[in-house]
Formats: sequence, structure tokens, C-alpha cells
Amino acid sequence: MGPKQLTPSFREKVWGATRLEPWFPNSSTKIGEVWFEGVQNLPLLVKFLFTSENLSVQVHPEGKTEMWHVLAAQPGSKIAAGFRESLTPERLKSAALSGEIEDLLQWFDAAPGDTFFIPAGTVHAIGAGMTLCEIQQYSDITYRLYDYGRGRDLHLDQALAVSLLGPHDARRNPSGEVLVSCKHFTTERIVLNSRRQYMPNGRFQLLIVIGGSGGINGKAMKAGQAWHVPVGSPPFDLEGNATLLRTSA
Repeated sequence: MGPKQLTPSFREKVWGATRLEPWFPNSSTKIGEVWFEGVQNLPLLVKFLFTSENLSVQVHPEGKTEMWHVLAAQPGSKIAAGFRESLTPERLKSAALSGEIEDLLQWFDAAPGDTFFIPAGTVHAIGAGMTLCEIQQYSDITYRLYDYGRGRDLHLDQALAVSLLGPHDARRNPSGEVLVSCKHFTTERIVLNSRRQYMPNGRFQLLIVIGGSGGINGKAMKAGQAWHVPVGSPPFDLEGNATLLRTSA
């Protein structure tokens, strides 16, 4: 009962990109999300996000806390989370309808290696020109507040009911290899440059290969893969030159 490779599922999005390398082959259609699936009843969902346009300004209800680790970013790329000042529900609704919400959001510069933490209820947006690894609670409920006039449905009443109306310091500044630790998951970075024995900690774990290549339990691994380590898995070997994210729940 060793690690099991999850299957990537490619999702087209209006804001997606055709350039997916080096994680996946480039695409003739705009791929926005790659979900890793294949094991039922997982508590966490891992996605790779590819953006050529801004995503909608949106919020998730309780049950979908998430984090982003930036894998690639064009100069000037930005991520928004929370507001520059506290708002009333009435001000937020008015700003969402007028488009002023873009100016009220707190925007952060985003560069490869940066990590952002987005608790449920945090209004947020992802800018164009980035590749992100997203780790989240297993839910796909999204309420849009503003969508740059693309004609998709908005969900203002639902969004206002769950939105936090103040600032949020989304940027993580880890002093070690732990990038995010919350009550829902803990995510660490593993830099692999030799052969080592991996010791599972008895919890649900996913290993996400974000760079390089090597081997896992005698099987080839490379960037753009995610592996499920079942609870109770015995120790196994990791080898190669690769960077992984390990997330536990």
C-alpha cells in the first residue's frame, strides 16, 4: 500500500492559457485548471491554475479554505485578497456592481516561490500571467462578485452573506519549509537532491511534484504529478532532483 499517482483532469476556462509547459504538454485550447483525481473521498483537492486573463473577483463559503503557491509569474503579476480598508455590506455590493471593487481590493505582487493563504470568506482574485499550485478543502463552491464584463452569472447575495469585509494579510513568509499550517491542512516544501527514505506520518498526505524529476517507490516521477500517500503506508524511497509540496490533513 504505497503511494498512488493521481490522474490529471484538464478543465477549459475563459481565462485559461495554452502554454502549460513544463508541467504538461501545451494545449490548443485554453486550459485554466488541472485537477488531480482518482481516489474517492479525499479531504483535499490539488489543482494547477494557468491564467492568461484575470479571474473573477470571488469568495468561497466555509468548507473551502485554500492556499496558492506561485510556480511561474510574468513581471507585474498580482494577486488580490481582502480589502484595503473595512467595508459595509452595502459598499461592497455597490462596488461589485460598478466595478470599483477592483480598486478596493488589497493587491499583492506575486513572483515564483511566493505563497498565499486564503481562508474561507476572503474575497480574492488571481491576476493574469501566472501558474499556481492550489491546495484546498475538497469543495467547488464559488460565488462571483465581479467578472470584468464577461457575461457569466454573479452571485451577489450569496457572496455578501459569507464575505469578510476587512483586510487580510494573505502573503505567507515562512522561515522554514512549512508554507502554510491551519486547522484544515499543513503544507511543506521538500527539496530533493539525493536518495532518501520517506517516512509517512500516519496522516492523509499528498505529494505534489512542482519541479524536477526523480523516482518515488521505484516509479518515475516528474513535475506536474501528484501522488496520494494512504494512511498507514509503509516507508518508501524518494530519489532524484526535484521540488515537492507535501500537504497533510
